[in-house]
Amino acid sequence: MPATAAIHTLIVDDQQTMRALIRTSLQQLGFREIRDASDGEAGLRSVIAQPPHLIISDFNMPNLDGLGLLRAVRAHGPSSKTAFIMLTGRADRELVQRAAQFGANNYLVKPFTVAQLKEKLETVFGTLT
Repeated sequence: MPATAAIHTLIVDDQQTMRALIRTSLQQLGFREIRDASDGEAGLRSVIAQPPHLIISDFNMPNLDGLGLLRAVRAHGPSSKTAFIMLTGRADRELVQRAAQFGANNYLVKPFTVAQLKEKLETVFGTLT
């Protein structure tokens, strides 16, 4: 049972309002160590500089999409085991399958509730405290 305050998290989304919504949702669940990036390239730089425990990434982004980010994270030794939740605007079965093939731990469909986010996180980390 990991303490949410100890899970270092990176949010990667090109929409500032979505990053803020995810941040607020995580904070409601007790997360404290949260940083963000506005696209996949900035997200990858952040991962390389300081690998997080969790990445929540949008799929559709400029410069490097979520799938490209996931592949790069899995190929980067220090972050290869980082939990990765793919965020998508629709329940695209093919996208979800491709993300799982490349090592995504779970996915979340926008819009989402705090309860749905918690459920997805608990499938990755177990019961959160």
